[in-house]
Amino acid sequence: MAQPPEEAFIGLPQEEKLETVLTGQYFEAMDNLVRTFAIRPDDTMVFLADRKLDPRVVHAICGIARSRGVKPTVIMADSSQATEIPAELRPLMETATFVVSTWFCSIIDPFCIRMRKEKGQRWVKITYFRDLDLLKTPQARFPIDIVGEIIRQTAELFPKKQDFDLKFGDVRGTDLTIKFTAAMRDNLLKSNRWRGRMTADEPGCYVHYLPCHGPNVYDRTSVDDDDSVQVDTNGVVVPYWAVGFEKPFENPPWVIFENDRITKVEGNSEEADILRDMLVGGQLIELGCGFNPKAPRHTVYPAGPNSPGALHFGIDLEKPNDYIRKKMPEWEEPPVHMDLVTFDSTVAAGNSTIIDKGFLKALKAPSVVEMASQFGDPIDLLENWPD
Repeated sequence: MAQPPEEAFIGLPQEEKLETVLTGQYFEAMDNLVRTFAIRPDDTMVFLADRKLDPRVVHAICGIARSRGVKPTVIMADSSQATEIPAELRPLMETATFVVSTWFCSIIDPFCIRMRKEKGQRWVKITYFRDLDLLKTPQARFPIDIVGEIIRQTAELFPKKQDFDLKFGDVRGTDLTIKFTAAMRDNLLKSNRWRGRMTADEPGCYVHYLPCHGPNVYDRTSVDDDDSVQVDTNGVVVPYWAVGFEKPFENPPWVIFENDRITKVEGNSEEADILRDMLVGGQLIELGCGFNPKAPRHTVYPAGPNSPGALHFGIDLEKPNDYIRKKMPEWEEPPVHMDLVTFDSTVAAGNSTIIDKGFLKALKAPSVVEMASQFGDPIDLLENWPD
């Protein structure tokens, strides 16, 4: 008997095409969008955009603002790679109460940090909302309330009122330790994002949209954004992959950290040579974890994966790197930053396991499962990760 053509074999559900279902899903995502951009009628809004941002995104967000009587000012930069707010724009930025941004400097520029801390500016970073069609994806419609509860339950796993080691390991040989003090833990977890606040309605808040990127299990907020503080970070990271590389590493390099800096990269592969030139002297400034169960598991561009338990080690480099300039000349981040990626790490905070071989333990927390049950099947919602 002749073998049927491959397309004749259908053993799994096919992509949903029923227009009524797709319409409902789109409005689920729209509700997340409108709630996140919690613009108020008395806001003064500035939008830091770039020329490669989908213009429909600009008009969608500005439409929300106009519906509330707010007339946004849009600043269109040539790229999103700015590492600081230009001096000539600072007087205008100081007038804002609400800021939407694609610019890299949003989280690290001392001026931006001061505007949030001292003036209570509310910020939404849209690294992952560069195309309006993303509203049609599962990650866009995944309930932001569940994401917030996943984050809160992860925060509960950090030891309280004591110093502890934050340790990272995997089967490739990663063995990295960041020594946390009780004060560092409190600084890190006091942010609106670590408290599970997913909407931009709190003075001084900083949120991401799409609702998937971070918060970080370690970053420089733990030391009050003081670059002079040397954090006790020592060990080795053996990444599965990195942003700017076409595919995962066949022979992963060993990235050695000593006293808060990368001192060497070991390995004989081409990738090791590239990373050796790039990373030595660099500093780990953020260690991001994904929290959205419907974010694609193995998408690492432009700033690391956002699936629960997937990690990106964000490293600031000593100098701009030519490999990044060649491979990603118009990357959303500047060529002085690199994200190393793992999908299978085990992360422990003291005696608590936060991630077990790539599985975020908070996904099993009773409060998370209970909340997910209000929206559908918790196994599907929390553990059925898209590739």
